[in-house]
Amino acid sequence: MTKHNTEQNAVIIAHHNGVTTCTLNRPDKLNALNADMVEGLVQTMREATAKDSQLVVFQGAGRAFCAGFDLSDLTDMSDADLLLRFVRIETLLQAIYTAPMPTLALVHGRCFGAGADIVASCSQRIASPDSSFRMPGLQFGIVLGTRRLTALIGVEAVRNILQTSRVFDAETAHSCGFLTAIAARDDWDQNIAKATTDAAVLTNPSRHALMQQTRDDRYLDADMAALVRSASQPGLGARIAAYVASLKKTSTS
Repeated sequence: MTKHNTEQNAVIIAHHNGVTTCTLNRPDKLNALNADMVEGLVQTMREATAKDSQLVVFQGAGRAFCAGFDLSDLTDMSDADLLLRFVRIETLLQAIYTAPMPTLALVHGRCFGAGADIVASCSQRIASPDSSFRMPGLQFGIVLGTRRLTALIGVEAVRNILQTSRVFDAETAHSCGFLTAIAARDDWDQNIAKATTDAAVLTNPSRHALMQQTRDDRYLDADMAALVRSASQPGLGARIAAYVASLKKTSTS
C-alpha cells in the first residue's frame, strides 16, 4: 500500500490493489473544507486517474464526514477570495462526477453544504444510520451542484430540500435517492470489498466507457457559470456572515 498525507495533512490518500482511499482529515473541525483540503481532494482525483484506480473511496476522520465550507477565516477573506474558494470546490465536484472509475462516499455524522455536494457527485453513496444532511448554499445566494442534485433525486425533492435548507436524515436521503444504501460503519469493509470486486469486473477502457456513457457532461460549463454568476454578486462575504449570524441566533434562542 502507498499512503501519503497532502496539503498539510488535511487529506490522507492511500492506494492499494487498485483502490484509492481518501480520508478527510480535519476531525477537530468536523472536516470542514478549507483551501488545503479542497486542493488535497483535487489531488486525490488526479492521482487516482493517473494510477488507473478501479475505485475511489471517500471517508471522514473523527465524528463527521464533512461539516461543509470552512467559515472560520471568513473575516480574513475578500469576496474575490471566497469566489475562488467556491470555484475550486466546483472544480473538485466536477472531477469526482466525471471520474473514469466508480466513486464511493462513506458518510457518518454531519454531512452539510459542500460535503453533501461531494457525496452527491459520487456514483455510490452509503451512510450510517446516524448521518444527517443539509445543503444551505442558497440561503446566502450560492448555486452549487443544484443541477447535478436535480438529476440525482428529481425536481420535487430538490425544491423540498433546498427551499428551506432543512436538515434531513439518512432514511429520508435514502428514500429520495440521495443515498444508494444505509449501512452501519461496522459493515463498511464489506461494502468496500463488494464495490472493489464489482469495479474489477471490467477492463479499464470498458470501465471508463461505462462511466462516460452513463452520465451527462453537457452542462459542466453551465454548472460552473451558474456558480460563478451567483458567487460574483457583490457582498458575498456579507451574505455568508449574515447566514452564520442567523445560525448563532437560532442556536441561542
